[in-house]
Amino acid sequence: MITTDHLALSYGKRTLFENVSVKLTPGNCYGLIGANGAGKSTFLKILAGDIEPTAGSVHVPKGLRISVLRQDHFAFDDVSALDTVIVGHRHLFEVMRAKETLYAKPDFNDEDGIRVSELESEFTDLGGWDAETNAAQLLSSLGISVEQHGRLMKELSGSEKVRVLLAQSLFGDPEILLMDEPTNHLDVDSILKLEAFLADFKHTVIVVSHDRHFLNNVCTHIADIDFQKVQLYSGNYAFWYESSQLALKQARDQNKKTADKIKELQEFVRRFSANASKSSQATSRKKILDKIDLAEIKPSSRK
Repeated sequence: MITTDHLALSYGKRTLFENVSVKLTPGNCYGLIGANGAGKSTFLKILAGDIEPTAGSVHVPKGLRISVLRQDHFAFDDVSALDTVIVGHRHLFEVMRAKETLYAKPDFNDEDGIRVSELESEFTDLGGWDAETNAAQLLSSLGISVEQHGRLMKELSGSEKVRVLLAQSLFGDPEILLMDEPTNHLDVDSILKLEAFLADFKHTVIVVSHDRHFLNNVCTHIADIDFQKVQLYSGNYAFWYESSQLALKQARDQNKKTADKIKELQEFVRRFSANASKSSQATSRKKILDKIDLAEIKPSSRK
């Protein structure tokens, strides 16, 4: 679970978020939607801890691991595809490298032996013995051939790098998964496999995507960013769209009824204010009229 409490973010005079309090719970996939520039990717970076909010806070229970689908295709140029995936579980990767460093010492001593024993125990607890097998299975499932697993990232094509980074974000069963445009550069088969993976994923997913079909297939909720707020809706993208249009129509219909009522009262007051026998009724209607307001209906910031 991940929660925000009265979160706000401003850049100079521009406010992206104001007083945002949401709770994103396990077992659900949240589609983060909004107009271009509304702050979808920025909100993910705040949740990931990459950006500090201006006010408020993000809370993640201790011990939960956040995994992020990164968009930097050059960050792992000198790392093999297989190791890039395992880096997705950073703590496990650090334990693996620490072990290798100690074993490679020419002057390996008793103190090193004790430390290696501790690392081996931690490595086992983290599922390290299955790490390479699991990473390889992820890569293969996303269309990266076994022959490519040992190749450096800089030797892969742009679309292949995207698939490796996707495998990295999925590796190690993270409790919170943050994904920014995960279907970019994926073929239909890979998208279907990703949808199947997310359908079985038992933890929390927050995803930004312009692919409405993908959002319909994977999302249990929609998180709509509009007017510096984040509003949660149950259901997928199609259900959100239908619900939002229905709510807008109901608000407009109610405003029309209110406007008709205002017009009726104004006409009565105009006609009978000077009429002695009906002046009291006109005064009463004037008081009612003063208390009636039309609801403010903001058009969406989407173009």
